[in-house]
Amino acid sequence: MIASPRSPLLHWTTVVPVLAAVLLVLTWGRSLPPPLIGLVSYFLAGAVLSAVHHAEVIAHRVGEPFGSLVLAVAVTVIEVALIVTLMADGGEKSAALARDTVFAAVMITCNGIVGLCLLVGALKRKVAVFNAEGTGAALASVATVAGLSLVLPTFTTSTPGPRFSTPQLVFAALAALVLYGLFVTTQTVRHRDYFLPVTSSGEVIGTEDHADPPTARATLLSLGLLALALIAVVGLAKGVSPAIESGVAAAGLPSSVVGIVIALLVLLPETIAAVRAARRDRVQTSLNLGLGSAMASIGLTIPAVALATVWLPVPLILGLGASHMVLLALTVTVGTLTVIPGRATPLQGGIHLTLLAAYIVLAVSP
Repeated sequence: MIASPRSPLLHWTTVVPVLAAVLLVLTWGRSLPPPLIGLVSYFLAGAVLSAVHHAEVIAHRVGEPFGSLVLAVAVTVIEVALIVTLMADGGEKSAALARDTVFAAVMITCNGIVGLCLLVGALKRKVAVFNAEGTGAALASVATVAGLSLVLPTFTTSTPGPRFSTPQLVFAALAALVLYGLFVTTQTVRHRDYFLPVTSSGEVIGTEDHADPPTARATLLSLGLLALALIAVVGLAKGVSPAIESGVAAAGLPSSVVGIVIALLVLLPETIAAVRAARRDRVQTSLNLGLGSAMASIGLTIPAVALATVWLPVPLILGLGASHMVLLALTVTVGTLTVIPGRATPLQGGIHLTLLAAYIVLAVSP
């Protein structure tokens, strides 16, 4: 039975994060039998959906582009905690986990989320319209940070293998932080209008008039529940990760597939929120979520993992292989051609989704 609007504390979006957090406490650090894995997966999905709901409540209150930024940063901070925890417990086989997860996040956001939302928006209005200035700035930021953090380590010679030396890693981490700070400042302060939704004629939509914004009390409640839901999502995902790793190994798949699964789980809230925005003809909001999540994933994860190498027992492998560098170059090139006109047809959405499919196929069968 659905709770009435007068009982928000009894609504499923309030109850599920609490129950998921309780389940996380009860199962933390324990080996899960198959029936319990099913229960954990059920509450994991419920926590994802509730996180999307509360993120949309907050976004409605603070407006764009701040709303997109809230979910992107919140999910990425928890993602960093998950990566560092798994690297600390995973031994030598987890040395490339940060690279695999970050690159998976870039491909999923820049091709999966962006492509799906362009396809949904274009099918709804024949042409998906967005702001080329803001989207182009976001794509340029992602391309630069991805190149510095994931491509250069393959070609450096100071340290054997696709790794940075300590000074190089410090530079890459600081560059990622500085560029992320500049990106956030541009998005929210100096050129905020570049990241607001636009109409089919190119006029900026500054405010939404379809519903009154939530109260300050409701927004604070959603903020707390969003944090609780995201903690539950990542904690429960860590709980089922041994089963994921065992399944990947049993299927004879490369260990990098684990990074893809983790990225898919962590990015599921943003994907759902972005598609919902595209269905409301707010493609710019969808692109803010997709590219903003990619930027946050690299700009926050690389510095955090670099700092964690002080005490992590494994080396940090960041350099991509040849096939992944080709996919990254194609993504940046196609993304640039998509962004320049400020509008896209279903064709552009299909191209980006094809690149994501190619990445998954090569990950499964390198």
